[in-house]
Amino acid sequence: MTSKTRTLVLAALAGLALTLSACAGTAAPETSASAPEGTSPVLSDVACEAGEGVTVVIDSGDLDETVDRTTCVVTDEPIGAADALAIAAVVVEGTTEYPDQIVCRVDGVPSAETELTAADGTVVTESCESMPPAFAYWSLWVKPAAGEWGYAEEGLSTLQLEPGDSLELLFVLNDEPAAPAA
Repeated sequence: MTSKTRTLVLAALAGLALTLSACAGTAAPETSASAPEGTSPVLSDVACEAGEGVTVVIDSGDLDETVDRTTCVVTDEPIGAADALAIAAVVVEGTTEYPDQIVCRVDGVPSAETELTAADGTVVTESCESMPPAFAYWSLWVKPAAGEWGYAEEGLSTLQLEPGDSLELLFVLNDEPAAPAA
């Protein structure tokens, strides 16, 4: 891919990311759709082959609304988690109080009308004002190239991923699922 073509692709992705974030309706984590220098992001609808790029997984768990998908963001250099999500066209919405530290919605899920029922029967809807309820939230997971899934130790805005790593946003409802599928 030529430098001019790469620049046009990245500009188009940046425009798409800005357009999608404007549609979210509330504050969303700032993401840049630019890839690391020297890479050209290419997408596929399957997990990446070993070392091919960063696999992005969205798993809505037990929610009735599903946004499940797996995408390979092809890169041969480290990439920020927020950048990988933006390139994969995943729209992440933060909360009013914690705009880029807490994930409230992924591709609009759960919607503001979705009733989330706790094990004790308490029913809430997600307003995206502050922290989500402790029984219903998006969790962020990372799997190193040769490792196991673990909770991310950083948020989307600072987390860096290496080619071969996987990133998953998993919706947990009443402690299920407890972790990403193998």
